Amino acid sequence: MKQGQGNTIKTLTRRTIWDITERDVFRLWKDAEHDADLKDSRQHYLEIIATAFEMEELSMPRLSVLRKYEARGFIIDTLKGAGGEDTKWALKKRKITRVGDITYDNIHHLTPKELLEAIDRNFGGGWDSLSENTQKIIRSYFDISTTTLPKDRLHNPGGIYDMRVAENYDVLEIPKGTWVEVIFAREKPEIVITSDDNEPETETNEPAQDEFEDTQENYENNEEDFSETFNDELKDEDVLSEESFDDDYRNGYDGEDDGEMTIDDVVAAEDRD
Repeated sequence: MKQGQGNTIKTLTRRTIWDITERDVFRLWKDAEHDADLKDSRQHYLEIIATAFEMEELSMPRLSVLRKYEARGFIIDTLKGAGGEDTKWALKKRKITRVGDITYDNIHHLTPKELLEAIDRNFGGGWDSLSENTQKIIRSYFDISTTTLPKDRLHNPGGIYDMRVAENYDVLEIPKGTWVEVIFAREKPEIVITSDDNEPETETNEPAQDEFEDTQENYENNEEDFSETFNDELKDEDVLSEESFDDDYRNGYDGEDDGEMTIDDVVAAEDRD
């Protein structure tokens, strides 16, 4: 499928906007120019586009100005302005060149090589110099492995370097004196779960709705069973207590059946001592 195919201005998100080109944006905008919603939500759509593109509305589109923008890699086209007038716009896809540019929305747009180049530009600080949040974003899409070894042992045959390269990792070496920190990166493989009818399914940790309803019903039934059992046992205990009391009363219970000492027995024993 070609980039942008199947999208509309309305369906673009801060994630999918990274998957299309400047010309796709112009085409989608023109397709929606007669839609009343475009006028009402114009600013919202412009903000989404701006997450992945540099945008300039050219109020004075002289030929010399247009040539300068084109020399900087911008694509220029004409769109309808807020008032319906024709307006020149310049668009250029943003490049993710610094670790500070990386987000959950655009991490999928980077190759392992581009990721490592961005990390290398981070003042040579290595993996631990990245913020915890940036590391989480990177690990959400890439397998990352790091090690630090003496420079003269790094490329030993059969070592971790050779193993990772054989596993299709890209490599970044960051010299640190006589030691070298090495960062290995590769895209995580996509996990596809196949059902019995060989149709791909999306993996999820959430319980299915019917399973949840069954669990809830079982819980409610168990709760009712427990309540009934507990009440029945409580009633049985009450009946036994009443029957035991009546029997003791009729038989002249003297408190010695269970072998327990009464307070009077304790006092008498102390007096004898």
